[in-house]
Amino acid sequence: MRTHTPATVRNLGILAHVDAGKTTVTERVLYATGTTYKRGEVHDGTTVTDFDPQERDRGITIFAAAVTCSWDGHRINLIDTPGHVDFADEVERSLRVLDGAVAVFDAVAGVEPQSESVWRQADRHGVPRIAFVNKMDRAGADLDTAVDSIRRRLHPAPLVVQLPIGAEDGFTGVVDLVRMRALTWADGAEAAEEGPVPEESRAEAARRRRLLEEAVAERHPAALEEFCDRGALGAGPLAAALRDLTRSGEGVVVLCGSAYRNRGVEPLLDAVVAYLPSPLDVPPVRGTHQGEERERAADPDAPLAALAFKVQATPTGRLTFLRVYSGTMEKGDTVWDATTGRGERIGRILRVRADRHDPLERAVAGDIVAVVGPKAARPGATLCAPDAPLVLEPPGTAEPVVHVAVEARRSTDTGKLASALARLAEEDPSLVVRTDPETGQTLLSGMGELHLEVAAERVRREHGVEITVGRPGVAYRETVGKGVSGFVYRHVKQDGGAGQFAHVVLDVEPREGAGFVFASAVTGGRVPQEYVRAVEAGCREALAQGPLGGHPVTGVRVTLTDGQTHVKDSSDTAFRTAGRLGLRDALRACAMVLLEPVVEVTVTVPEDAVGGVLGDLAARRGRVIGSDTRAGAAVLTATVPLAELFGYATRLRGRTRGRGTFTARPTGYAAAPATAVRAG
Repeated sequence: MRTHTPATVRNLGILAHVDAGKTTVTERVLYATGTTYKRGEVHDGTTVTDFDPQERDRGITIFAAAVTCSWDGHRINLIDTPGHVDFADEVERSLRVLDGAVAVFDAVAGVEPQSESVWRQADRHGVPRIAFVNKMDRAGADLDTAVDSIRRRLHPAPLVVQLPIGAEDGFTGVVDLVRMRALTWADGAEAAEEGPVPEESRAEAARRRRLLEEAVAERHPAALEEFCDRGALGAGPLAAALRDLTRSGEGVVVLCGSAYRNRGVEPLLDAVVAYLPSPLDVPPVRGTHQGEERERAADPDAPLAALAFKVQATPTGRLTFLRVYSGTMEKGDTVWDATTGRGERIGRILRVRADRHDPLERAVAGDIVAVVGPKAARPGATLCAPDAPLVLEPPGTAEPVVHVAVEARRSTDTGKLASALARLAEEDPSLVVRTDPETGQTLLSGMGELHLEVAAERVRREHGVEITVGRPGVAYRETVGKGVSGFVYRHVKQDGGAGQFAHVVLDVEPREGAGFVFASAVTGGRVPQEYVRAVEAGCREALAQGPLGGHPVTGVRVTLTDGQTHVKDSSDTAFRTAGRLGLRDALRACAMVLLEPVVEVTVTVPEDAVGGVLGDLAARRGRVIGSDTRAGAAVLTATVPLAELFGYATRLRGRTRGRGTFTARPTGYAAAPATAVRAG
């Protein structure tokens, strides 16, 4: 088996809106690289990466799946990520450990809502991308229109390196504008046939090559110098400049093809190797140890540092997926979990191909592997050398917005249900399990209706527990509409022994954005600094339950303006209690506003069904913010309260006789009806 160095490794993700063809692209990559010997199809349920029964039943990617293949002497570790907004947290955890990505776009639809969301996620992580405009064989497919939507909605500089040969059903290949050659695929052919640019395409190819050279020279100093000296860019300098622009994020190379018909996959793989970075091309990973920031380069001889980004329970044991950033990990090693502060033994190291695994003796810097052995490592944990501890920044976890009450149908299964839910929450940090203190119900919270449906079905299928699921509810918040100034709270407790005394004066006011800000304006030492910190801690506790309905309070600023202490009876505990009870009473005196989660909905329907769909959106308190016509269908964009969307898929199918589809993505919180409720 060939040993790969970090320089010949590419760690990349496939990102896209649901149904843009991500999984089909992944399947064709596996086929083209000889990893599989049969083309898997989503509609047949035969794909490698959508191996979970629910993914095959629903025809969508739910769980990020890792696969490894080889191309042109390089090892490609590829993660096929979900496209549905409910599973955006899977995308977030994957992007945290990737060096590059391929963004897949539908040649008819262009940039769709979830395309935009995953693109912004990649922006936050600084992940370089190349774009693949898929489904060029569909009716209405247009590369230029898709590229224009990329430019308008995502704002990168698209650098188109191919010209399609043929259109729609007649799409047979591409002109490679970098090397000025034609690549065509005959029906049923396993590989591209290379040849000269067809006569009828030469003028257009020359024009587009010139536009590409100008766009690159405008953004790359070395390319500009050659362009000015020679009046053109050679293939070598052009490719080098494209690589630099891709890795810096200043440009996005755009290719096209039809993954379903196996056209355009080999040039895509060539572009992955040529333009996307290796682990050596990205900055050294940063971590902390005892408050001091440290860097680790992608060096197999450096101390070990690896980040766990996914945990999966399988019939044969618990798999922990790792990105090894530095050092070398060998089977049988004992590593240090810097997050939990305990040692873990690495029993086995596995090269992953979705649900199949190949054993390895070691993993080195740049690798993405799964390991068997760690018992307590959670997603976000750092595994490192025991003598060189380091804590890497974990992936962010989104806050759940929907919850359901779940209970076992048989009382004897209550313990099994608790164990099953705990395991799900361990594997997926965006699932939260808690007990409602008022009703005693077990509440399962997640990112959307589909997210919770999938979780409930996993409890039934994988753990054999029949459960009852209540109607979904949304995670409301409360905020201050109009605050109060000079609110006085005096905490005095005397019941024998040492007493408690704390006197605080609070100003409470709304603030822009979410979160909580605390400040002290006390002068003259009337409240010592240690008591000020205790007041802040008490205020944070009070924000857990607001006066309107016991929902968390956000978007508030609290200022401690004055206070008094007692020489004997004042303490941290007294001032913490005063902060908690004082802010609770102050919020009752404020004009409070109930906030509800709002989503942006994009509905695609036949034009003859627009009227009924608009009426239904209005009945759901939706506000239409845009409309468009695309390939004979109307595309409506509206903001709708999340609570009004439960059951919308069924209603939309009924109104459009099964021809309507919709997607939704969170946009934040907005005031609910009957706002400015006065409490107190």
